[in-house]
Amino acid sequence: MKPGVALPEVTFRTRVRDESVGGTNPFRWQDMTTADYFKGKRVILFSLPGAFTPTCSTYQLPGFEKNAQTFAEHGIDEIYCMSVNDSFVMNKWAEAQGLQAVKVIPDGSGEFTRRIGMLVAKDNLGFGMRSWRYAAVVNDGVIEAWFEEPGLCDNHGEDPYGVSSPETLLDYLAQAEKTEAA
Repeated sequence: MKPGVALPEVTFRTRVRDESVGGTNPFRWQDMTTADYFKGKRVILFSLPGAFTPTCSTYQLPGFEKNAQTFAEHGIDEIYCMSVNDSFVMNKWAEAQGLQAVKVIPDGSGEFTRRIGMLVAKDNLGFGMRSWRYAAVVNDGVIEAWFEEPGLCDNHGEDPYGVSSPETLLDYLAQAEKTEAA
């Protein structure tokens, strides 16, 4: 993906808490579209191979959560974490991580990830099809900046992490502000 490219229009199947459902699992299905998440907002979208996996749970997701206020000070309205996992898994992972600022987007079928060219096989890890690790600044549904880990391929022997880190995006935002001010 390149800056200036619009995100693909996709419908995501999400589960949202709704007390009117009652019972011990008061959730209902709610379809959300790309426009619902991105229209009229400047956001960070980062994607990773899987909920509950080591790098994702130890560094990437917590780093974005910890820096949420700093991102807001740089003009970011929302921070979204996407993975090729279903809504049940993503909601439980968000709960386990104690998320307050970062919101999760389940790309259960991998449709969005496929359409942006980031769907890779991770059969070597027993995962099946998953997302390659990346991050982006998205402004009103259009990519402003793209940060993709090197080595995009199926069944990669490593899990590179660095280019898509919160620190990289904070550096980008600080530089973009300096450029605008000049």
